[in-house]
Amino acid sequence: MEKFSIHEVLELAIQTEKVGYQFYTEMAAKFSDSEELVSLFKTLAAKELKHEKAYQGLKDSLGEADSDLEGYDELSQYMRAIVESEFFLGKNKSLPAMDHIITKKEAVIRALGFEKETLLFFVGVRDVVREKEIVDEIIAEERRHVLWLDTLSKKLS
Repeated sequence: MEKFSIHEVLELAIQTEKVGYQFYTEMAAKFSDSEELVSLFKTLAAKELKHEKAYQGLKDSLGEADSDLEGYDELSQYMRAIVESEFFLGKNKSLPAMDHIITKKEAVIRALGFEKETLLFFVGVRDVVREKEIVDEIIAEERRHVLWLDTLSKKLS
C-alpha cells in the first residue's frame, strides 16, 4: 500500500474541517429557534474553523516538498472530492441526512456520528504515515469533540 504523505493527511484534515464548519453552520441555522443548539453548533463551527487554520499552519510549516511533486494539485483536488463525496456526503452521511433531523437529540447524535467518523478516519490514516505526532494532534482534537457531544447527548436523554 502506498503511504500518504503528511501533506496529504493535512490536506484531508483541512478539507474535513471545512465540511464540518459547513455542517455546523447549517445546523445552527436549522435550529435557530433553540438557543442551546445554536450556541452548540456555532461553537463547534468556530472550533472547526480554528482547527482548519491550525492544520493549514502545520502543513505550511512543513514546507512545500510534496507540493512540488508532479500531479500534486490534481491529488489535492482528488482528496477534496473524496472527503466531500464519499467521506461526508455519500449515502447516509452527515450532510444529506441533515434535512431529516427534527429533534435536538437527533441533531446532537448526527453531530456525534460526524465527529466519530472523522476520528475513525484519522486513526486509520495514522497507521499509514510516518509523521504520527502530527496526526496524533488531529486525533486529540477530534476526540475532544466526540467527548463533548457524547456528554450533551446523554444530557438530552
